[in-house]
Amino acid sequence: MKHISIEDIFNIKSVSAPKAIPGHGVTYYVTTINEKDNNYVTHLHEATELGLKQLTFDKGRISQVDHSNDGNLTLFVAKGDNDKPQIFLLRRNGGEREQLTSEDEGVSEPRFSSDGTAVFYHVNVKEEDDKKEDDDKKDDKKQPVHITNMKYKIDGAPGPFGYVPEKKQVVKKIDIDTREVETVCSGEADYSFMAELSDGIIYTTNESDDPDFNFTNTLYVRRNGEDKVVTLQDKSVYGVEVSKDEKHALLLTTDYNYKNAAHLTIELLSLDDFTLTDVTGKLDRPTGSAVVQDVQQSEESHVVKFVSNHDFVFLLSEDGAVNLYKGNIDGEVRPLLQSEHNIFGMDASDDTVYLTISTPVSPSELYQFDLGNETLTQLTEVNKEFVDSKEIVEPESIRFNSFDDEEIHGWFMKPAGFKDGEKYPLVVNVHGGPHAFYAHTFFHEMQVLAGLGYAVLFTNPRGSHSYSQKFVDHVRGDYGNTDYKDVMASVDYVLDTYDFIDENRLGVTGGSYGGFMTNWIVGHTNRFKAAVTQRSISNWISFRGVSDIGYYFTDWQIQAGVDDIDTLWHHSPLKYVDNVETPLLILHSEYDFRCPIEQAEQLYIELKYRKKTAEFVRFPDADHNLSRTGLPHLRVKRLEYMTDWFKKYLNEENH
Repeated sequence: MKHISIEDIFNIKSVSAPKAIPGHGVTYYVTTINEKDNNYVTHLHEATELGLKQLTFDKGRISQVDHSNDGNLTLFVAKGDNDKPQIFLLRRNGGEREQLTSEDEGVSEPRFSSDGTAVFYHVNVKEEDDKKEDDDKKDDKKQPVHITNMKYKIDGAPGPFGYVPEKKQVVKKIDIDTREVETVCSGEADYSFMAELSDGIIYTTNESDDPDFNFTNTLYVRRNGEDKVVTLQDKSVYGVEVSKDEKHALLLTTDYNYKNAAHLTIELLSLDDFTLTDVTGKLDRPTGSAVVQDVQQSEESHVVKFVSNHDFVFLLSEDGAVNLYKGNIDGEVRPLLQSEHNIFGMDASDDTVYLTISTPVSPSELYQFDLGNETLTQLTEVNKEFVDSKEIVEPESIRFNSFDDEEIHGWFMKPAGFKDGEKYPLVVNVHGGPHAFYAHTFFHEMQVLAGLGYAVLFTNPRGSHSYSQKFVDHVRGDYGNTDYKDVMASVDYVLDTYDFIDENRLGVTGGSYGGFMTNWIVGHTNRFKAAVTQRSISNWISFRGVSDIGYYFTDWQIQAGVDDIDTLWHHSPLKYVDNVETPLLILHSEYDFRCPIEQAEQLYIELKYRKKTAEFVRFPDADHNLSRTGLPHLRVKRLEYMTDWFKKYLNEENH
């Protein structure tokens, strides 16, 4: 049986985004990678009592599916006539898909009205000055970009510089029959539609006197034309789920006191008197998911969903897994489905929960969970042929005590084709975030490394999600200290536990925060014989001014600004470049605005200046998400560069 290879990226399919069809079953996406066209294709499928059926066939991608309450209409977002994302409509009784909107700037997050006669959606509206600049550009002459706010660019935005025109998000509503459009919410800030009520809507706005430093929103309930604010005390709302009787709403919230390290929690809001009741904060684990993976495409999911006026289901990240829980308006919660798996898609009807699940040995499939007898049934076998044809290495879940006796969780993989009595090199892989987490999920990159004969170690050091709020918050202000010690403790643990690892052939890699940690590691120890740093951070001083999140990320995470250069420099791997003896390969995307490429440039030049062993690979047409959603041929090249570097410095014949 063949080991998993780099090229298997083209053989893995992603099953994602289950969406219950009232009275009929469920739709879901199947995303494939087209090697010839070098792109991704996402099709809509359905599973009903009649079986499995493909519903769309275009060579593009669709997203953001919703179904009307009677199950007869389906909408989704795809590229429209003007090459912008528009809403399309499918009728259950047949016919071609219909383009419903023609917005100049495209649309996002469409949702049917409860009676199915209209669709709410979001659109960005430009300021008058921006419209004028657009008119000026029509003469094909390059024009200056006039910037007045600090949040003026974002990683992944169209164009080579990541600029975000100064637009305001508004909520609109389109009548399906007449195609008449009305603006529901608009103003001097961004508005987001959250839910419809029989006599109004629930929405949020980020209106603020100081938008550059505002990172929360305000929740409003509009009934009979009257808007009432819901007091949340320095929290933000990211989603709202309303019970059918409209007596309660479940809010997805985060506490700004922990900045971007905060758990996502669920609170119950009484729509009568606006009292709030904690639902999941008491569990001290985050709801939803922040799993790091590289094959689950087109992820869309409910985090919480009412299944009756009294009961609801929700997803909870705990100890490296994403599990299904049940709760009720009385405040009771209990697990329904706990396992070594990653539930990355969920929706529910009254008696059934639909899930897309990945395990360490299965990329993804669709399942249904019966709420009556609490049993799980697999509905698809999209990846069966791939799984059956490959030797997939099952990671072993490990737990060990770090330097201060804090328990750390992670995974260890033996090399594919492992033989007793042989010695093997080890590659340590550090995740980004830092407030993300490795999980019980299929990871192509890890399987590739194991398939090439490496033992693989990946862990959740402090700062990782799916553990306590204290655990995830610990890393803030402590970069390169406890987190570094946790990673090194994991190396010590596996060397003590598995005698087949050659301690003289250790490699390390990671991306984003994991790239920072890779840079930090090689500046503080020479135990590793090869390192590959990806989309990394090397200098917090310059990062503060050039990253799309720099000025507030350094405040929140390093807890210092330019008035405290010593602290920024102390936590910068560039400061320790003289200590580097490990051969270092630097991989970075040209259009990465989260960790801009100047971070790699500085590191590379200083290493070469000091006659260190270093090489630098720049990826065109790629942003911060290259390893997950980048152009397929560049994803392949990234893995080739990485594995070639490890072959050069870790393989036995080179020692």
